[in-house]
Amino acid sequence: MNTTASPARFEATTSDGAVLHAFQEGHGQTLLLISGLSGTAGFWNDIASTFARSFRVIRFDQRGIGGSTRGDAECTIDRLAEDCLAVLDAAGIQRAVVLGHSTGGCIGQALARQVPDRLDGLILSASWLRPSLYMGGLFGARRAIVDADPHAYAATSVLSAYPPAWIEANWHIYEAGLEAAPMTPHAKTVVRERIDALLAFDGSAAIASLMMPILILGARDDMVVPAFLQEALAAALPGCRKTMLDSGGHLFPVSRPDAFTATVAEWVGELR
Repeated sequence: MNTTASPARFEATTSDGAVLHAFQEGHGQTLLLISGLSGTAGFWNDIASTFARSFRVIRFDQRGIGGSTRGDAECTIDRLAEDCLAVLDAAGIQRAVVLGHSTGGCIGQALARQVPDRLDGLILSASWLRPSLYMGGLFGARRAIVDADPHAYAATSVLSAYPPAWIEANWHIYEAGLEAAPMTPHAKTVVRERIDALLAFDGSAAIASLMMPILILGARDDMVVPAFLQEALAAALPGCRKTMLDSGGHLFPVSRPDAFTATVAEWVGELR
């Protein structure tokens, strides 16, 4: 039974005026969770509750998403990394282990480059190093779909994120995704600019400078960030540890939560 207290809410204000809606729970080593393209703190709800039994967990809605305002700055991966730093500062956290999933892993790489002395460790989950033809084709199509048919965008987002058999057995996830399909003009703009940011990300020039302990986590059946991209990221970090799950799809933290949380907890525990 989970006996942790409910998450405490707090806010962080960035230099360009964005107000970021954040949560913290648990005690111990700080674990900052950075979500992917969706940018929501809610992506981590169940996982955060599990981690909070052992760690102090911080997560937040990224700029323009959920309870957070957009601010005035251009949306880039570097800017989103600076937002993470603002959240840590608002929480009074000097050092943390950073866990970024998908686009969150790109943000984590940028944060590690900006403030390496603030990271005790970096976990790159379903992430990548540099632009690729595959990512350009996939996310270019998704960018076009979000304007033309948000309902189709939501459907394809879910269908590409999990193994087909898992979706079949958890159809409520698909239905929940469709319920969120109607998008305001603001929401469409935020999605488009975030896709542009992730497609522009190239961490190859700075990857060798990341000297903190790093864990690469992936799934071999990921159809959004395929295993070959995650293998390339690991190859650029010869001192990292790599764990590739045999299945789980792109959102394996949701479809394989036990394997995901156990792998992360074990690795973070070894840092102490």
